[in-house]
Amino acid sequence: GSVSTDFTARDHQQRMESLDNAFSYEELEQWHARLARDGVEAPALLCELKVDGLAINLLYEDGRLTRALTRGDGRTGEDVTPNVKTIDSIPHRLTGTDEFPVPASVEVRGEVFLPVAAFERLNVAMTDAGKPVFANPRNAAAGSLRQKDPRVTATRALGMVCHGIGARDGFVPTAQSQAYDALAAWGLPTSDQVRVLASPTEVEAFIDDVGERRHTIVPYEIDGVVIKVDDVGLQRRLGSTSRAPRWAIAFKYPPEEVNAKLLAIEVNTGRTGRVTPFGVMEPTRVAGSTVERATLHNAHEVTRKDVRPGDTVVLRKAGDVIPEIVGPVLPLRPEGLEAWVMPTECPSCGTTLAQQKEGDKDLRCPNHQKCPAQMLDRVFHVAGRGAFDIEGLGSEAAAALLEAGVITDEGDVFDLDAAKLMRTDLFTRAAKKAELEEGATEGRVLSANGQRLLDNLDQAKQVPLWRVVVGLSIRHVGPTAARALATEFGSMQAIRAATEEQLAAAAGVGPTIAEAVIEWFTHAWHIAIVDKWERAGVTMADERDESTPRTLEGLTIVVTGSLVDYSRDSAKEAILSRGGKASGSVSKKTDFVVVGESAGSKAEKAERLGVPILDEAGFTALLEQGPPAPLE
Repeated sequence: GSVSTDFTARDHQQRMESLDNAFSYEELEQWHARLARDGVEAPALLCELKVDGLAINLLYEDGRLTRALTRGDGRTGEDVTPNVKTIDSIPHRLTGTDEFPVPASVEVRGEVFLPVAAFERLNVAMTDAGKPVFANPRNAAAGSLRQKDPRVTATRALGMVCHGIGARDGFVPTAQSQAYDALAAWGLPTSDQVRVLASPTEVEAFIDDVGERRHTIVPYEIDGVVIKVDDVGLQRRLGSTSRAPRWAIAFKYPPEEVNAKLLAIEVNTGRTGRVTPFGVMEPTRVAGSTVERATLHNAHEVTRKDVRPGDTVVLRKAGDVIPEIVGPVLPLRPEGLEAWVMPTECPSCGTTLAQQKEGDKDLRCPNHQKCPAQMLDRVFHVAGRGAFDIEGLGSEAAAALLEAGVITDEGDVFDLDAAKLMRTDLFTRAAKKAELEEGATEGRVLSANGQRLLDNLDQAKQVPLWRVVVGLSIRHVGPTAARALATEFGSMQAIRAATEEQLAAAAGVGPTIAEAVIEWFTHAWHIAIVDKWERAGVTMADERDESTPRTLEGLTIVVTGSLVDYSRDSAKEAILSRGGKASGSVSKKTDFVVVGESAGSKAEKAERLGVPILDEAGFTALLEQGPPAPLE
């Protein structure tokens, strides 16, 4: 059978760090000054393009590609080896030279990207298939790499650029540029836009030159220039903070702004009823892709910016990702343009729009249960990657099932069977002769896509509780809040039974989310969805590992700074699984503060309040044994 990718979490041999950013030449000068203060004056500086992609770590052992991990939290990433092996530019075996023989073991760091032309082709194909398009090439690269079936990844034209080396055995580079020469000699993909420069002035000239050509210099998206001290000995001397090397910095370009013709302002109803205005424009090229729609956030923003249909507007991508309208170009406004007025009725169902609470900037459609736009979006959301992750239930499939009356809302999704899918053409095909004799329904049988959807639905019934919670479309409850609820309460029944105070007290929840959860469960049709899913076999509780001792029952613990053996998430998980509460702020109610490298103000506050402080060894002992018994 075919290989599938399971995204198992695995540790990097050497931590993958992030980069600090500079958004101006002034901030870049401050970085040069910090280097000088640390005794590194006028070093040779390696400059390279900052690829806007997905960070990846390849492990080669005896020249053979044995593992590929995403960055994850820097210590632990997801194993995507079968998918990475489908990328043409990544060799499965390294080739050595006399100058650079293949090392016994080496971690190779780089960025996986999707070329802009391939991104645009992919989005055309997604639109044709009735699936949601990707917002930008980076998201498309991440989505392509995170396919369960590597054969899908293989169709996506991904590429890679290597930009560093992690743990290694049998290779000792003296300079970053020498490491890049080695990577190229071994047959790995490197950039031809790397320069080693002698001064900050030369660096700024390189940044300016790249900035002018950033959308044409390479066939993939870049969002800046990375500057690194070239000498590896100086890199070692400068070291790192808890998250980033002191010897490197990323210069980020400001968002590109262009003029565009605004043809109309329309509104869209989302899955929680929020009605959002957006601009429809003449197709306009900005930051590497063609844009025809851009967000206007809410009616208040449209009025504040005084944007009118027919205006020439300034368009940019917020964070180089989401197209947004900055405002009108007033000197180009034609005479007599009328101000836009927010509709008073839902564009999908005609219900009168209202604020959910007094003072809300958003207007919502209160017809949550029956509004077709909300219903479609909710069914599609159930299948989304952040919720049940059901392949085959995209927007086209959700629309077809609702239109045919096969499902009436998201509660019916897990009751789908072959007979129900047969009621829509999307999941059937013409029967072959032998199948006709076996009694095909009106000359049609269930297609392979239909069978695949049923199999995927069956698998989705076993997802962890937090994914089920995300699938409910509770306002304010995304994956982070859902994880917090699942960790604290362990079952849907316990979440339903909890009071607002109990919910708000859970780490990572708070009063706003608690109020939204309580409000959601006051509606009988919401509870009916949960009950339908449970009857259909959806798992409604996480299996708790009862073998883990509850050593921290009732204790509130704050972890600050960088620990060696724990990532931020694993430290939090260790506290929660032992009955403790992991808090982000220090107060008189805090029982212990665990202090790692570069701890900062929380450690100082703990000292001031007299809260006991533990190092990493003390934290490990606390997890195993609990707090020391009080002296009698």
